[in-house]
Amino acid sequence: MGRSRSRMWVWGVACLVVVGCAPGEDRGVTDGPEGEVGTVVVDYERYELPNGLEVIFHVDRSDPLAAVAMTFHVGSSHEVEGRTGFAHLFEHLFFLDSENLGPGGLDRLMTRVGSSTNGSTSRDRTNYFEVVPIDGLEKALWAEADKLGWFINTVTEDVVAKEKQVVKNEKRQGVDNNPYGHANFVIDRALYPEGHPYRWQVIGSLADLDAASLADVKAFHERWYGPNNATLVVAGDIDVEQTRAWIQRYFGEIPEREKPERPTPPEVTLPESRLLMHEDNFARLPQLQLAWPTVPVYHPDSYALDVLADLLTDGKTSPFYEVLVEEEGLAPGVSARHSGQELAGRFTLTVRAYADVDLDAVDEAIRAAFDRFETEGVPEEELRRVKAGTETAFYGGLSSAIGKAFSLAQYAIFANDPGFLQQDLERTLSVTADDVLRVYRTHLQGRPFVAASFVPLGRAELALEGSERAEVVEEPIVIGAEPDVVIDDREDIQRTPSAIDRSVEPAYGESPTLRAPPVWEDALANGVRVLGIRDLELPLVQFELRMRGGLLLEDPERVGVANLLAESMTEGTARRTPAELETAIDLLGGSISVSSGAESFTIRGSTLARNYAETMALVEEMLLEPRFDSAEFELARQRVQNTLRQRSASPGAIGSRVFGTLLYGDHVLARNALGTPATLESITLDDLRSFHARTLVPQLAAFHVVGAVDRDAVMTSLEGLGARWGGAAPEFPPPPSWDSERAGLYFVDVPNASQSVLNIGYLALAETDEAYYPAQVMNFRLGGGGFASDLTQELREGRGYTYGIGSSFQGSTLPGPFSIGSSVRSNVTFEALDLIKEILERFGPTFDEADLEATRSFLLRTNARSFETLNAKLGILRDMSSLGLEADYLLQREAVVRDFTIDEARRLADTYLDSEGMIWLVVGDAATQRARLDALGLGPGVLLDREGAVVDGG
Repeated sequence: MGRSRSRMWVWGVACLVVVGCAPGEDRGVTDGPEGEVGTVVVDYERYELPNGLEVIFHVDRSDPLAAVAMTFHVGSSHEVEGRTGFAHLFEHLFFLDSENLGPGGLDRLMTRVGSSTNGSTSRDRTNYFEVVPIDGLEKALWAEADKLGWFINTVTEDVVAKEKQVVKNEKRQGVDNNPYGHANFVIDRALYPEGHPYRWQVIGSLADLDAASLADVKAFHERWYGPNNATLVVAGDIDVEQTRAWIQRYFGEIPEREKPERPTPPEVTLPESRLLMHEDNFARLPQLQLAWPTVPVYHPDSYALDVLADLLTDGKTSPFYEVLVEEEGLAPGVSARHSGQELAGRFTLTVRAYADVDLDAVDEAIRAAFDRFETEGVPEEELRRVKAGTETAFYGGLSSAIGKAFSLAQYAIFANDPGFLQQDLERTLSVTADDVLRVYRTHLQGRPFVAASFVPLGRAELALEGSERAEVVEEPIVIGAEPDVVIDDREDIQRTPSAIDRSVEPAYGESPTLRAPPVWEDALANGVRVLGIRDLELPLVQFELRMRGGLLLEDPERVGVANLLAESMTEGTARRTPAELETAIDLLGGSISVSSGAESFTIRGSTLARNYAETMALVEEMLLEPRFDSAEFELARQRVQNTLRQRSASPGAIGSRVFGTLLYGDHVLARNALGTPATLESITLDDLRSFHARTLVPQLAAFHVVGAVDRDAVMTSLEGLGARWGGAAPEFPPPPSWDSERAGLYFVDVPNASQSVLNIGYLALAETDEAYYPAQVMNFRLGGGGFASDLTQELREGRGYTYGIGSSFQGSTLPGPFSIGSSVRSNVTFEALDLIKEILERFGPTFDEADLEATRSFLLRTNARSFETLNAKLGILRDMSSLGLEADYLLQREAVVRDFTIDEARRLADTYLDSEGMIWLVVGDAATQRARLDALGLGPGVLLDREGAVVDGG
């Protein structure tokens, strides 16, 4: 294919992003013609090795990082029925071993390098990526090449057996144990014809995973994992010629493979509509989804279909919101999404109704909403509103080196042009009202569809009339169903020859110099502290006005006021109706959200830089001139009630809720910030007005802003807030404290749960405590280091009990929890808890030099990624204002890591990891699991209800 270079410049008010910045050139927002916005300039170089490996470079001098993304053109659609889930299983296997890295070698290497490492599988591609400090780039390329060419001989029957358990746990956690988790399975089996590879899900079926053999895995590797089926993107602060030489050295000798022909899938057509239903053990609300077959990604019609989805359901002026939410009162919201993939597309409409609503009424309202759309057409203002939001979201996807790498690979593989990014946005921004109506008539109006009704267990009468029961396979809970798989030390394997000595890990390159971004600081006339970082990488601005308070300032007996106030503050102002406010924000390409948390109340947003001042004028109006609309208040109350009802059936949500109750005891932070059904019914608009006046005051506030805006523009935009906003600070409650009497074993029953949710911990340290950061350093090796941690290595990698597990210290100016969280397959609940307890008890005494070196290496090197994105920079400003830290506090903490010792780790573990002084909470199937836990030695288990109250006799 040879070498090619592309350089594209686009001017215009749309501020089109293009792939661009020549090697050695800084990236940033350029100046456009007078009165117009400049472009974001990114550049790429694309070439191909003789073995067919496609290579793409992008140079970015803004941070001393390199992102390495290896994408294979293989996903679940390349499988065959009866052997589903292989692409995803293979993604897991690819991380485990290779001839020269050794078992777990990739995890150990990337920990030393300070990398963010992961992978993902879709229907049409599988990717693997690392984001490393620039001096670790050669190491990352060496490792990726070893995986590509020197991997398959290390895979054994035991390795496959163990990883099958991990993948099955992922399916149980994300699908089987989740409300509505089987919805896509039900829809796709009906939407796609026999023989079409989109009929099955990416994760596959448990039966197919059980049947997978070592021979199947090796055949899949031989078929799809050649260099000529891969695209390698390297993006960041790279030396292009040196990187090219490394790629030639490590990848050049890997032999090309014959690429198999893919059969042409059958055409996706529905001869008639199909109505299906499923009684969901974890659902508490009826949900209706309608799905139509459409067109593949990048098809000319796909852009108008994307816009159509937003026009139908996004916003208070959309026909579906007007009919289903405001007029009929059937649901708190409606969503639509068009998903185009390589072989086909799907347009999906989703309505999760209020409790006890008959989905036939929802169906009737959907038809009325479609009628309204057909009658009213596409208002020009609505079209501009949707496009503005699309433009902002598009830029947000390019805020990091890995985001650019993913985009370049996506366009190279599926559009055969890395520079298609420019056309992609242009095509959306050029969609007309006629285009939207045309695709609606072509693909939806009067066309057959699949309707999937998911209703609570025992409420089949709520499903659409005439629905047939869907075939859903749900796994029974059987103790000992899966044998323990323990991977023995790897025996000698057949070595794959190489022209170079691949057993020698490359040395680090020249160490980069890290600098914290310059922070400017100012204050408003009313004392509000203002912190900012100017960043011209993208034509975006992100901001937040954060006020200390939230749940912390609520009446413990009537919680839910702060959250309802947050819900209500986006519902209009004194000058604008809810619809007018929403439209004003959307037309600016902005988003403004209001949220109330445990300890803060925050107004945050993002906008196109050219519209920053107008966006901030709306923020001021929302804060100082709230509407307190009675109709919107009632809708907000219903939304929250709906959320509470659904969370009462979600094992993960139950675990988080009850764990918080046990941690905080009688303190207000033990309460549910959303409130309870009883408190929600008692709250009035006057309560919201009072809470607003009493707690949203400048003495508790700080403003943080990052992006393409300078200090003068920010301060000018805030003059009104400084002059008009006042009020005295309220009194705060005393801080929470830990009572060891709350430690012990607890169980919440969720009958037939296929997984047990585990929450373990106690109320520990405030982040302002001098022991907090050292304790975090100690915890890295226990459970804070991802795949490098003991908990992950033993429960996931060693035993296959879980898809994921981690531990953390979480504090603020108040004490926060130390916690361990996981979801394990139900039939190993006791074994998992027993192993966690054992790890906790031996962690301190066995902490050694290898643990110390891994901890130091990762924590010292990972700071290269701490300043990359706008969100990361906003987090720095937040920590400065809320915790009293300096702008370079992340770099200052490096001294703590360098001076950390084995003795200190052991002392901290002894002090803060007392297993007998912790809460051990299990949310799962009590009938099969509870009695087994007595053998843990944690005392008699206490049975709790789903709100954390003791059950009589429990």
